[in-house]
Amino acid sequence: MQVVRLWAGVTGSFGGQFRLGADGQRRAGKRRLLPVTPGEFELGTDGPSVILVGVDESVTAARAGWYAAGLARRQGARVVAVYVETPGAYILTASAGASVLAAEAEAHSEIAQELSARASSTAAELGISLTFITTRGDPFHEIDRIARETRADAIVVGASLKAGHRLLGSLAVRLVRAGKWPVTVVP
Repeated sequence: MQVVRLWAGVTGSFGGQFRLGADGQRRAGKRRLLPVTPGEFELGTDGPSVILVGVDESVTAARAGWYAAGLARRQGARVVAVYVETPGAYILTASAGASVLAAEAEAHSEIAQELSARASSTAAELGISLTFITTRGDPFHEIDRIARETRADAIVVGASLKAGHRLLGSLAVRLVRAGKWPVTVVP
């Protein structure tokens, strides 16, 4: 299949009998099709092949997971689900440090196992390829790192439900501002 450029940098196919001239006026007639050079960005031709989705135990993250799974099923893409364990800030100043850290690590491990099992069963049900990754650190930096490593074409995250994120910025806002991938924020 050869990708063609229609006119004025637009790639794809359009119905109708008119085209826009260089002066912006509609012109009747046959379209000139120009070949797209290899390696050039092609808008809307293939769709994503790897979709990274950030998951946690929130409702919006569950919706993001379902959205990514549906998109992957329709596009024939692979899903990389990422759960980032974030250490609580209070632990750094807690006098019971070791026991609190152990309890937090156990809670994160249980959440990761439950999310992984749920994601695997959904992927099998939908017939999509899934890789589940658990990591620890800052969610933005970890998602950025994993997206680069897996060569993700798109990122899907749930909208933050925390009130402070409306003022200070959320993970979704940070990903969008980074401008490295198309980011879908699911409410």
